[in-house]
Amino acid sequence: MRILLITLFLFPLMALAQGSFSLAVLQYRGGGDWYANPTALPNLSEFCSKQLGIALGDPEFVDVGSPAIFNYPFIHMTGHGNVVFNAGDQENLRSYLLGGGFLHIDDNYGMDPFIRPQIAQLFPDKELVEVPFDHPVYHQKFDFPKGLPKVHEHDELPAQGFGIFHDGRLILFYSYETDLGDGWEDQSVHRDSEEMRQLALRMGANLVQYALMGEDDSDQ
Repeated sequence: MRILLITLFLFPLMALAQGSFSLAVLQYRGGGDWYANPTALPNLSEFCSKQLGIALGDPEFVDVGSPAIFNYPFIHMTGHGNVVFNAGDQENLRSYLLGGGFLHIDDNYGMDPFIRPQIAQLFPDKELVEVPFDHPVYHQKFDFPKGLPKVHEHDELPAQGFGIFHDGRLILFYSYETDLGDGWEDQSVHRDSEEMRQLALRMGANLVQYALMGEDDSDQ
């Protein structure tokens, strides 16, 4: 495991130097549709390749309990329903995140009551806190001074970004009440305006860029 962790710490810089790598979709148990938004990550990868100047291959799928997660500097998780991480899943995902990985969880409307308890079990010693608008994740290639864009309206609640921090680094970002991944999908799926899709993709690019390069001095 130590070799895997050392590799993960160095992986973003190695990947940028060597050329191409892929983003990944997290597969999990519990019955939730981890496979939702099938065009989202391919579109985000294409957007990041063009806007950030990095070579991204086709998105891949990785199981939460697999050591293969250490091959990806950025993992995306979404769905509408139940989520269950068993003890092995938790240990594997915790090691990945503490070792330098980054997880973006996007509540696709319906995941929230299930994912929060899993995050609490994953990091019982840490608190899921709202990420302030001046955090670097909102100010990478693109500037979001008011935080997350509101892609879809459901409960008349504001879009919010929550996070888990470790040693001053944001290791898990949870986008809530925004449907950010819906905005990455093909326009024909949700018929969002091109303006809204661009906002969603730009915020997604910020997440990817932060996962690769971002640092901050937060004392969370």
